[in-house]
Amino acid sequence: MADWWQDKPLAELSEAQWEALCDGCAKCCLHKLEDEESGEVFYTKVRCRYLDEQTCRCTDYAHRSVLVPSCIPLRSGEVRALDWLPSTCAYRLRANRQPLPDWHPLVSGDASTVHQAWISIRGRAISDEYVHPDGFDEYVVHWVE
Repeated sequence: MADWWQDKPLAELSEAQWEALCDGCAKCCLHKLEDEESGEVFYTKVRCRYLDEQTCRCTDYAHRSVLVPSCIPLRSGEVRALDWLPSTCAYRLRANRQPLPDWHPLVSGDASTVHQAWISIRGRAISDEYVHPDGFDEYVVHWVE
């Protein structure tokens, strides 16, 4: 089925299709802070230590939830509730029946377009092994999407 990502509901995706839907921006692998009063979520430029910043992929994807208990594996039924996902996230877009952007690798046919469009965190993050958790607030960023 050509362009399966356009119309196929998330719940009907095979595991391979689910993984292919990820655009590789790696923003989900950034530490986020939540304002307890307002519930507003703030992104930091502090990334998980298991993220390869050049490829924007986890170095131990199969064991990510064991290595990092706070790592949240995305599931099709939960995506709509995860409002901390970036507005450009393919899972979020498809859950809301929106099209994928031109830079998405499935649309462009090229995995590097997410980096060329400055959507990914490549070259813009620091590993959490170098930042004390109490200091994450010093690394809050506002990504242009």
